[in-house]
Amino acid sequence: MREVEVNRLGDEVKEMCIEINHFLSPDMKEMFCKASKEEESPLGKKVISQLQENLEIAEEEMIPICQDTGMAVVFLEVGQEVHLVGGDIEAAINEGIRKGYGEGFLRKSVVSDPILRENTKDNIPGVIYYKIVPGDKVKITLAPKGFGSENMSRIFMLKPAQGLEGVEEAILTAVKEAGPNACPPMVVGVGIGGTFDKAALMAKEALTRKTGEHSTIPWAKDLEEKMLGEINKTGIGPGGLGGTTTAFAVNVNTYPTHIAGLPVAINICCHVNRHITREV
Repeated sequence: MREVEVNRLGDEVKEMCIEINHFLSPDMKEMFCKASKEEESPLGKKVISQLQENLEIAEEEMIPICQDTGMAVVFLEVGQEVHLVGGDIEAAINEGIRKGYGEGFLRKSVVSDPILRENTKDNIPGVIYYKIVPGDKVKITLAPKGFGSENMSRIFMLKPAQGLEGVEEAILTAVKEAGPNACPPMVVGVGIGGTFDKAALMAKEALTRKTGEHSTIPWAKDLEEKMLGEINKTGIGPGGLGGTTTAFAVNVNTYPTHIAGLPVAINICCHVNRHITREV
């Protein structure tokens, strides 16, 4: 049994909040470089160039890569040989978010009640998910989620008979309805199977997968590649101003489901698609 202080995890989260809101992840940088070469529209190329310039300025001057610094979503994979000590893990993670958004001078975007709308002024609480896994490590994945793209996400409870064709139609419907509102080029996370809630969680998790890495399930990999091609044929383009780069990637996660259902969730993220992972 290995002991891990919860405050250590909170300190990691604090640093991660600051880092990922100021520096684009390496996989997303690769996507921008690829798009700048492959985008066919002159206006689309110009928009991508402007986005890259914005990212470079953010890195050089240590200012956020986007004014919407998001609601912090945290995925914790806790090894079953780990003993968390020193206090309440959830309180420690939220304290890390609070310090990160405070010390990083990041915008506070969380309201304490969805109807009364009073700002918490510290960007907490975050949305925290836990998974118990083999081993004696704790893996932390942080994904600050802006709501320009979050608001464009959808869930469809399809009939099994709609099959793969229905899944494809659902993904394209969500992307077309999002249009420029999701700040394209976007990353599209898709969750297929499970239940209503499981599909949505899988779609969210799919956004944290490195762009360019595909599902290990053959039909899901084929779906990712086909949907990326179809989405980039929509003409929405960078910034919604037209072009051949509407999405950088489509990431699909799957899970077994009930004989009577085919849940499909689509969680869309903007061109920064912030995600960072550390292991303790």
